[in-house]
Amino acid sequence: MLTHYLIVFFISMVPIVELRGALVYAAGFDMPMVTSYIICVIGNMLPVPIIYLFARKVLVWGSDKKFIGKFFRFCIDKGERGGQKLVKTAGRGGLFVALMLFVGIPLPGTGAWTGTLAASFLNMGAKSTALAVSLGVIIAGIIMGLASTGVLAVIGL
Repeated sequence: MLTHYLIVFFISMVPIVELRGALVYAAGFDMPMVTSYIICVIGNMLPVPIIYLFARKVLVWGSDKKFIGKFFRFCIDKGERGGQKLVKTAGRGGLFVALMLFVGIPLPGTGAWTGTLAASFLNMGAKSTALAVSLGVIIAGIIMGLASTGVLAVIGL
């Protein structure tokens, strides 16, 4: 069982897949959902400070490099588009709530990685970014936990 928990932890740190895929994995192996959920939230949040502090700098640095430039430019564009989308949706005043909801909607490309990168491009503060992303991850985890265990299907959603 420890091996499965480690796998869940590491899956939750992978971009795009994140907590959403890790909870599906946990449900597929009939792991206790509450324990898996806590492990997923911790694993998904672990990269957030690193992304906030360094991702933009590394992406800008590598954007003109021969082999990695195209991918790095793609990531920069994704972060900028995510940031513009958040500002367009909520304006500057509602940015915290918009970021929380953006991360909380369990769709590919709307997780903690993209949300944190977008917040760094918008120069949102580190504390408010971490809190908004944490709350979003918690929301997405609840939705995915309910979906993975079939609760949403039972109630007709």
